[in-house]
Amino acid sequence: MSEQTGDKTEQATPKRLEEAQRKGQFARSAEVQTAFVFVSGLGALVSSGSEIWRSLGNSMLSTFAHLHEMNVSEQMVGQYFVDAIKVVGHCTAPVVVAAVVAGLFAGVLQTRFRTSPEAMEMNWERVNPMNGFTRLFSARAAVPALVGIVKLGLLVGLSAGAVERIMRDPMFYTPVDVARIATFMADSAVGLGTRLVMGVIGLAAIDYGYNIWQNQRDMMMTKQEVKDEFKSQEGNPQVKSAMRRRKRGQSARKMLADVPKADVVVTNPTHLAVALRYDRKTMRAPIVIAKGSRLNALRIREIAKANQVPVIENKPLARMMFKHTRVGGEIPAEVYAAVAEILAYVYRTNAYRYYREQSQPRG
Repeated sequence: MSEQTGDKTEQATPKRLEEAQRKGQFARSAEVQTAFVFVSGLGALVSSGSEIWRSLGNSMLSTFAHLHEMNVSEQMVGQYFVDAIKVVGHCTAPVVVAAVVAGLFAGVLQTRFRTSPEAMEMNWERVNPMNGFTRLFSARAAVPALVGIVKLGLLVGLSAGAVERIMRDPMFYTPVDVARIATFMADSAVGLGTRLVMGVIGLAAIDYGYNIWQNQRDMMMTKQEVKDEFKSQEGNPQVKSAMRRRKRGQSARKMLADVPKADVVVTNPTHLAVALRYDRKTMRAPIVIAKGSRLNALRIREIAKANQVPVIENKPLARMMFKHTRVGGEIPAEVYAAVAEILAYVYRTNAYRYYREQSQPRG
């Protein structure tokens, strides 16, 4: 019943998964990249926080200490701006670099270090404003928006306690020195960041697990799709059978065309026939140029008689050669003596014919 209704009940085949990978259809979650970026950025901030504070402090001290010496002019204002950019860049560089590297690594990790050529091709449908507008206000887009609101609510709930504790700190009501402010800011940032990191990692794990499940569900195939794919890979059995029959027919015709070139045909006498050819100048041993059973054996005998090729009855020899030789191959060593005796006999009884053929090039 499921096959008739087209229900997807079969797991995706390797070919289907490979095609999906080329198109970029695999489980991925933006929350995983967010978690990597957030964790690495916070780690870089913690590890380089003292250096960042020292750089900012030295810059501020230098500025205020020489404030009375500052020359406010168009050229110097530009220089001051460049110096400020350098200081900010020096302070933010570790965090930015760590976040960028972590984001790239998270993306590569989700693709399992595989590329998606078709996904990187230019597709004008993706940049079509009308298609984008339609997707933006579709029911499918509403679900991620609702999920995003829920995620935001969870993060706010996790951080609410930490924010409330920070706001109740006595430093907001009593005079404190600069060192205390710096310590308070660092501790608050680490505490709040730790809570957010835990929340982001939990959301990333849930979201990525859901995307894996959803992707596997989308990749499911119907039984008919599996059958069609098997036929496309292995070929239609009827077509393959016809090709095999045609190939066998071509081989049989070529084999029968070589029968007139034989020196002798050994028969069973009616069920089997093996045609042999031997040229002592070019061959190490006689070779089988045709063999057949039943109707093919009858056809070989008819062609041999029509072309005056001797037909010799030897049941044991015919059976052994039919079973242990292939067309185009040499006869086995076990039958050398018996075949030599037969060839010697036909050469004696057909001396004129074989002398004439040996003196002419054989096709």
